[in-house]
Amino acid sequence: MNRLKRTWPLHIMLLPALVFLVIFSYVPMAGIVMAFQNFKPWLGFAHSEWVGLENFRMLFERQDSMEVIWNTLIISALKIVLNLLAPFTFALLLNEVRRAFFKRFVQTLVYLPHFLSWVILGGILLDFLSTDGGFLNRILSSWFGIPPIFFLGDNNWFRFTVIASDVWKEFGFGTIVFLAALANVNPSLYEAAEVDGATRWKQTLHITIPSMLPIAVVVGTLALGNILNAGFDQIFNLYNPLVYQKGDIIDTFVYRTAILNGEMGLGTAIGLFKSVISMILILISYRLAYKLANYRIF
Repeated sequence: MNRLKRTWPLHIMLLPALVFLVIFSYVPMAGIVMAFQNFKPWLGFAHSEWVGLENFRMLFERQDSMEVIWNTLIISALKIVLNLLAPFTFALLLNEVRRAFFKRFVQTLVYLPHFLSWVILGGILLDFLSTDGGFLNRILSSWFGIPPIFFLGDNNWFRFTVIASDVWKEFGFGTIVFLAALANVNPSLYEAAEVDGATRWKQTLHITIPSMLPIAVVVGTLALGNILNAGFDQIFNLYNPLVYQKGDIIDTFVYRTAILNGEMGLGTAIGLFKSVISMILILISYRLAYKLANYRIF
């Protein structure tokens, strides 16, 4: 009680956030019941027909459902791998730059896309990749004689476009994490290596990279919890019916199924399936991070 008397202003400051969390995160959980109903909005929860696990059976029997799950896993896995390798490599290269002003300028430049929403970037990419006068297609045509490529309408190119644009947008943010890890490396290690005659490459290979590996393990293992989050904002702003076969993911499928088609029970079942699997993966990833890098949140 004495401690509470001293800290009650802090609890009051937390109250609005807790109220917000309860209203928008916990109260909507009551809607999970729709996953087990043939939900009709005009009948409500109480009077909609109870169908048990029928919606989950439909999830695994529909061909488009399985395509969506595979699309999500493929796109998300490639994003995780490349969003780990790209900032790791770029941080190594940027660490070798000796001019502080140029280093800060480049770091700021690559970090800026992180702050742009996919609504804005979607419009930019539509113009940039357009087959009708898009900048990239004009370069490919005039310099290399390659006919226009329908990057956002061809199933063979859409995944590549999504993954490449996501890496371009986010690798600057990831670079900061690795640069922070490099800032903690003891300079005496480099001095000792230089005295022993180690070249810059040898110093990078035996000091810099091993110093970055623990944080790389943490980032990689924690990213496993998001394996079913392939980026709703990005896909929603870039995809179209022409690329549903290779570009549709769980979140966009839930949106179309529940909101556009009115199959709210099936849409809720898909979302619940994704949430349960994601929770399991998050628990596994935290355990792996603790085992491999001695990283723990609690």
